[in-house]
Order: sequence, then structure tokens, then C-alpha cells
Amino acid sequence: MAAVPLDHRAALAREVLKSERQRARALALVIGVLLLLTVGFFLAPWLRGTFPQIRLRTPIAVYTPFIAYELIILRVIDRRLAKGRDTPRLARYLSALIETSLPSVVLDEQIRVMGAEAALGLFAPLLYFVFIVLSTLRLDFWLSAFTGLVAATELFAIGALHAWSPLHAVDPHLALALGLSRSAVLLAGGIIAGWVGTRLRRQFEATVAATSAHERVTNLFGQHVSPQVVERLLAAGAGHVSEMRRVAVMFVDIRSFTADARSRRPAEVVARLDAAFAVLVEVVDRNGGLVNKFLGDGFLALFGAPLEDSRATRHAVRAGREMLDAIARHNADHPGWPIRIGIGVHVGETVTGTVGSPRRKEYTVIGDTVNLASRIEALNKEFGAQFLLSDAARREAPAEASEATPLGEVAIRGYETTMPLWRLA
Repeated sequence: MAAVPLDHRAALAREVLKSERQRARALALVIGVLLLLTVGFFLAPWLRGTFPQIRLRTPIAVYTPFIAYELIILRVIDRRLAKGRDTPRLARYLSALIETSLPSVVLDEQIRVMGAEAALGLFAPLLYFVFIVLSTLRLDFWLSAFTGLVAATELFAIGALHAWSPLHAVDPHLALALGLSRSAVLLAGGIIAGWVGTRLRRQFEATVAATSAHERVTNLFGQHVSPQVVERLLAAGAGHVSEMRRVAVMFVDIRSFTADARSRRPAEVVARLDAAFAVLVEVVDRNGGLVNKFLGDGFLALFGAPLEDSRATRHAVRAGREMLDAIARHNADHPGWPIRIGIGVHVGETVTGTVGSPRRKEYTVIGDTVNLASRIEALNKEFGAQFLLSDAARREAPAEASEATPLGEVAIRGYETTMPLWRLA
């Protein structure tokens, strides 16, 4: 099982407190229902004749303090949740002791009123199981086991004080066996509840860890990363170490989009851009690339980082060609606003890693390879092209760029020497 990150332990503690709150609410509801049923039962005319010593104040005096206690617990939990503070462990054990004593109080009162044999045949001994079952929501094995131990001990003690001699005066060994067997069942119930709670807690911790890892990858690599790429990144553990890596870098730009957008409504502009990006990003994902960041009406895509890919350049060139075909089909469905894109691809060594502040980091690539890829894409306007490649990219993707035509040595802004470029579309 993956370890829960330190920065998510507070979230785990908060969820455990929420589970405690659910348990307290359930107990308050159960005790309240028991109070109503008991009052109604004791007020029945036929029962009043059988046990004239029963008074209405008896069930009220027994149940009301426990209901008030659970309401106080709810208030305390709410305040701790608001302050982001956990409940002390000792307080949890004390609470378990107090709550699990309710059946003992009820049973003792029933024995006093109607005798041990009749009281043990009613519902009071079964109340222990309500508290044992609800202890599962504490998500703590030892707390549930402690609840079972308290229930077993108190039931055994009540039996020893009140029940054994009247019930089994002839055979005290049978009385002892009966008391021990009942207590053993309660203790076993607490252990089982603890095991179930532990399993639930471990599953929850695994979910928190997985969610944390997913959020970390999404924050580093962007909200637009496909689920398939996220799973591969999680499996590879990429993006944690800065390194030099050979990467195929692609820049994509939508031509004249800003000018076309001036005469249109903002909602229409955003919708058109989203529709075009959906087509282009899907092509990048399908070819194993990663859209690293959106740049207004364009984006930067990486092939070979953060995921290793020996055929990164080939996949980048293939993706570029598929983008042109996909946009052509897309324009057929949007004749009122056709989209024209420019693509530039270069391959080389880059510095890859996460940069940013302690509160916000993202994965990025840095280096001359990235700058040159951006310059190459910008040259599409000068040559009236849609897809330009560096000579290094053409050499690493000979099959995919077999139809490329040479543009010769081209002067590139920011570089003193000329460089050979190739036009693919």
C-alpha cells in the first residue's frame, strides 16, 4: 500500500473525524428511538399492572444524559473540524468507555425493576452490539476492540453481581460458563468490528494516496493531460527529478486567430478555440505526446518527456501530419470559421524538471531546443507553410518526413548562423 503523503495526513484525519461525527449522530438517533420506544412500552396499561414500580422518569433519566452526551460530542467534533484539529486519542477511549456503558446502565435498571432473569431476556444485552457495530466508523482497530472489551467486562460483571445466584444457584459452573460465553461473543464482535474498520481505513488511505498522486501529476503537467497519460506518469513516477533529456519539441499556433476573433463575441471565440484544441490535443495524446502548456491560441507539446520514448521524433512528425488532416476535417464542420495552423518541430537536448514556487510548481522544458522549435514554427508565416522541421528532426524521422522539401539554409531570428529547414506542408 502506498504511503499517505505528509501533506494529506491532515485530510485523512479530517475524514476520520467526519466518520466519528456520523457515528455520534447515529448513536444519538438510536438512543432517541430507544427512549421513545421504551417510554411507550412502559406506559402500556398491561405492563403498568405487571410492574407497578415502573415510573415514566426512569427511562428518561437513563437515556437523556446519553443523548445529551452525544450532542456534546457532535458539537466538539464540529468545532475541531472548523479549526482543523484532531481529537486526542485518550479522549476517544474515554468516549468509548462512556458510550458503551449505556447498555450496562439500562440492564442494571431493568434488573432492579423486574429481576435478573426477565431483564437478561429483554433487549438491553443486545444494545452492546449497536455500540460495537458503530465503533467500526472510528476506523481504529484498538478502539473497536476496546469497545468490545468494555461491553464484555461490564456484562460479565453485571451477571456476576445480579444474575448468577438467582438463575443458577444449583449449578454455579453453568452460570460462569454462560457469563463467559456471552462476554466472549461481545469481545469477538469488537475485534471483528476493529478488523473491518482497519480494512476501511487502509482502503481510504490508499484512495487518499492515489488521489494525492493524481493531483500532483495533474498540477505538474496540466489539467489537459489525458487519463491514459496520467496513469503512465503515475506508473513511471516521472517529473520529480530534473535531468537532461533528448526531447522532440513541437509548437502549434492557430494562424490569424486574434484578428478573426475581434469581430466575434467572447463566448464564440472561446468555444471555437476549445473545439480546435480538442481536436489537436487528441492527436497529441494518441501519438504519445504531452501538451505541456497552452500559449494563448497555441500550445507547446513534448514527445519523449516526461515519458521515455525512443521514437519520440517520429511520433511528433506523425502527430503533426495527423493534425493537419484532422483540422481539415474539422473545418468542414465549421465552414463559418475555418482554422489554419502552423507547426514547428525540432529535437535536441533539453533540461526537464519542475519549476515554480513552493505553493505552485509545474513541469517544463528549458533550453535552446525549445527556443529553436518556437522560432521554426514562427517561420511558417514567412514561407506560407503549415509544417516546418529542423534538419535534426527530419533525420530522426526519415519515413514520416519522406515528403519534406528542403528550404535550404535559413536565417533564424536570434541565431548568428543559418540552419537547414524542411517543409512538410
